[in-house]
Amino acid sequence: MAKGYGQYCPLALAVELLGERWTFLVVSRLLDGCRRFNEIHRGVPKISATLLSTRLAQLEDAGLCQKMPAPNGHGYIYEPTPACLELDPIVMDLAAWGQRWSRDLELEDLDPGFLAWSMSTRLDASAMPDGTTVIAFEFHGTPKGFDRFWLMKRDGKIEMCLKPPGYETDVTVSSDIRRFVEAWRGFRSLQDEIASGRVKVEGPSALVRQVPRWLMGSALAAFPRLKPGAERQLFDELQVGAQPNN
Repeated sequence: MAKGYGQYCPLALAVELLGERWTFLVVSRLLDGCRRFNEIHRGVPKISATLLSTRLAQLEDAGLCQKMPAPNGHGYIYEPTPACLELDPIVMDLAAWGQRWSRDLELEDLDPGFLAWSMSTRLDASAMPDGTTVIAFEFHGTPKGFDRFWLMKRDGKIEMCLKPPGYETDVTVSSDIRRFVEAWRGFRSLQDEIASGRVKVEGPSALVRQVPRWLMGSALAAFPRLKPGAERQLFDELQVGAQPNN
C-alpha cells in the first residue's frame, strides 16, 4: 500500500486505502455485482491483471472483500463484506457528483471496453424478444480507431462479447463514439440521435423500431450537468429542446 498521510483523521485513513489508483473503481465493480476476477476486470478494462490481483488482495487484507471458492467448484469469487457494502451510497454519490461536476471528456477517455461493460448492465432484457438476440455495436472516432463489440440476450440474461459470439447478428448500431457516449450519459437525446440517423441502427424494421426501448442509458443520466463547458452546453440545449411548445 502507498505511504499514508501520517494523520489519525478517519478521512485520511480511509483515503489511504480507497485513494490508491484503481481501488475505488474495483470497489465499485464489487458493489455492481461482479464476483469473478474476469468480471471485475471487464468492468475496469484498463487495469492490468497483475495490478487488479494486487488491489483485490489489498481489499481482502483491509476487510472489504472475501476471496472464496466459487459455488460451482471452478475458480474463485470475491464477495463484498459489510464494510464494503457501506460504501455503496458513497460510491453512488461520488459518481453523481462526477456526472455534475467532473471535467469534460477527452479522446483518451472514450474507452470502448468500458462502454461495452457499462452498456451490458443497462440493456433491458425484458423489453427484448424471446430467445436469443444479438446486437453488434460499431464505433469510430475512438483513440485506436474503429472498435466493435456485441451484446447478446440469451436465456433472459445479457452477455458482453468482445469477439463474435457465434450467433447471427440481429441488429447493428453504429456511431461516432463521442456522440454515442454523450447520448448515453444524457447530454443528448439517444432517441433523437437514432431518429436522425446520426446513431445508425440497421436490421429488420420490426427490431430497429424497438432498439431505443432496449437501451436504457447510463444510470447517472438523470443527474443534470452543472460544470460549465461543452457537455453543460449540450445538456442545456437538450433541456431547451425538450420544453413543450406553448
